[in-house]
Amino acid sequence: MTVIQWGGYLVGCGILLRNIPYDFWPKFKQDKHYQHLVFATVVILLLLWFLRAGIHEDLQVHFLGITALMLMHGWRIAAFIGLLPLVLMAMLGSITGGDIGIAALVGVILPILFSTGIFLLSYRFLTHHIFIYIFVAAFINGALTMCFHLLLNSGWIYWVGDVSWQYIVDNYLILMPLMAFPEALLNGMIITLLIVYKPEWVRTFSECEYIDDREQK
Repeated sequence: MTVIQWGGYLVGCGILLRNIPYDFWPKFKQDKHYQHLVFATVVILLLLWFLRAGIHEDLQVHFLGITALMLMHGWRIAAFIGLLPLVLMAMLGSITGGDIGIAALVGVILPILFSTGIFLLSYRFLTHHIFIYIFVAAFINGALTMCFHLLLNSGWIYWVGDVSWQYIVDNYLILMPLMAFPEALLNGMIITLLIVYKPEWVRTFSECEYIDDREQK
């Protein structure tokens, strides 16, 4: 592996090791419903990330689902769950083993941290209302996270590759508006369905805070 690939592993592992979700394994071990949720999440992410399109090997686009993942599990658990599809993709030959570190950093860890920041800002400065949660924390957050991911991946490819920035802008970043809305819709729909039918599966959502308090007021 190259120095850059090792650097991706070290930075990614450093972030993860400083934020190990110690409450994950006891809950996963004891709760079969939670096991099914985690396995279903991994499978869905694997399918989303396999469906890629692009005109260049490194400049490919796909749906992320990162915002819904973070809202469902919290950012620490989401970061670890997001690594599993990458490992499976490496095993299936979709990505090389040496690129897992960079792929995890650019495609999972940093987008999750960005999405978490947007959620925390909305939680801190906006009204705790169910529609604010859906449209800002899920819908708009999903669109912004997709834009962040595309910019991050573009910067990475320009830095290490032989692709000009103008080529990236004309053939990759131009897709940003086309990818942002469906990504927002995907995350918004997932979170809307979950908080209606399975609110206990959404870790960052509380009926007492987003619904009951509003009714009392």
